[in-house]
Amino acid sequence: MKLIGSLTSPYVRKVRVVMAEKKLDYQFVLEDVWGSDAILKMNPLGKVPCLVMEGQDSITGAVFDSRVICEYVDTLSPVGKLIPERGRERTEVRTWEALADGVMDASILARLEQTWTGRADVERSSAWVERQMTKVHASIAAMGAGLGERNWCSGNHFSLADISVGCALSYMDFRFPSIDWRTAQPNLAKHYEKLAARQSFIDTEPPAA
Repeated sequence: MKLIGSLTSPYVRKVRVVMAEKKLDYQFVLEDVWGSDAILKMNPLGKVPCLVMEGQDSITGAVFDSRVICEYVDTLSPVGKLIPERGRERTEVRTWEALADGVMDASILARLEQTWTGRADVERSSAWVERQMTKVHASIAAMGAGLGERNWCSGNHFSLADISVGCALSYMDFRFPSIDWRTAQPNLAKHYEKLAARQSFIDTEPPAA
């Protein structure tokens, strides 16, 4: 398999962590979707991550986006099952993933509004940034409340819920280091440190901003 992505995308990192936890081999191909349209050959949405099946070179052999890729990859090996098969536990894990993805969605939109070179400074909207960051803060608070004093986000073992939350919080540190989410959510901070110490997270740490 070939994974097309970038070193800084939190969605790509989520997939890379899942691949590492599942102990699966793959080829990682770097792609800058802002500097090239090459990704359109595999993903018409122009986004990463994109997983390409072995021997394929067209959209018909590609899997996207990160949620779909993670679910597919989890079926490829019985090692470290990350998504429950059915029922309430499965729904809970996928809801945690949706919450974490929402943090990434909103924070990326805020960052693009602040930094995208295709827009002049006078065209940027502070109200739009504030709206997105309100979602971020509310979602991180919900993560802290949902985690409580449990060892893992969902159930009694490590799952995709924890991977998703870890990648979202890491992206906040990476792109918004001035935001102190740890003081308000000490339990979440403790959980994040435990996740960050896993080899899968260490090996996928984004480069210095």
